[in-house]
Order: sequence, then C-alpha cells, then structure tokens
Amino acid sequence: MKDRKIYSYIENNKLNIEEIMKDYTNYIYTIIRNFNLNLSKEDSEEVVLDVFMVLWKNKEKLDINRSMSAYIGGITKNLIKYKFRQIKDTNNIEDFEEKLADFTNIETILIQNQKQKIILDELEKMKKEDKDVFIEYYYDNCSIKEISKKLNMSESKVKSKLFRVRKKLSKVLKERGYGYDE
Repeated sequence: MKDRKIYSYIENNKLNIEEIMKDYTNYIYTIIRNFNLNLSKEDSEEVVLDVFMVLWKNKEKLDINRSMSAYIGGITKNLIKYKFRQIKDTNNIEDFEEKLADFTNIETILIQNQKQKIILDELEKMKKEDKDVFIEYYYDNCSIKEISKKLNMSESKVKSKLFRVRKKLSKVLKERGYGYDE
C-alpha cells in the first residue's frame, strides 16, 4: 500500500470514499489482526465499515496535508478498542443495545456542542439588538410579548428579528456541514 495525503483523495471538493476504501480496506484488516483479539469475521467487517463511516462523517475536519493512513490507523485502533469493550462487557443483547444507544447519544451531544459553539460565535458578530432578541427567546425562554416589553419594541419587530437571525444561523450551520437532519 502506498500511503497518500488526504488531498489526493479529494475530487471536485468531495472526498472519494470509494477510492479510500479500495486503498485502505486491507490495511484496516491488518491492524485488526495485529491486535490479536480474535474478533469474529462479522465484528471485523463491522469495524472496517465503521472506520469509513467515521471518516466520512468527519470529512470536514480532516487536515488534507496529513497522510490518510494516520487517520485510518487512529480511527481503526479506537474502534477496535470500543468493539473489544462491547464484546467483553456484553452479556446479552439488551446490554449491547444500551451501549450502542449511549455511544449514539455521545455523538449527538458532541454534534450539538459543535453547533452550539458555531451559533454563539455567530451571535457575537451580530447587532446587539438581534443577539438580545435571540438569547431572550431561545436561552431565557421569554415569550415574544415579554421580549417586546423588555426591549421596548413591537411584537412584529421581535418576530421579524427572530426570523432573520434564525435564517442567518441556519445558513451558517448549513455552510459548515450541519443540515436539518442533525
């Protein structure tokens, strides 16, 4: 296997995951075998697929000047350790399902935290009045009526500001790779 930089897998501003899979699947299986944990064929295949899924989900965070094998190797080792803990700790299918749900919740929490940081950073760039309206409504749970009294503006102006801020934040989140489904 000839190690390549991540940028060599980018075509038309998109990560060519098929080519990465072709080039690194055997490398991942080698890492799995070297851990010598006697994973079943199904568990090994699951780790391989999970490596590419994690890589794809985090494609925006990749340093395109680093080698692909560094990312693939790190992701693989972490997933093998996770898989081993699952197997070791799992006594029945319900326990496995709970652990999988917990892992999914952690991922969801991390995504929410990243989105929250983006939103707060964008709010800092906005006019004070727009920021105040948004924070009062979404963070302080004030009604539109309460906000209009507190900030001395009409209810329609509050609604209008909320609409514009939401639209702007939605655009920024979408530009940074967070769609409506996340």
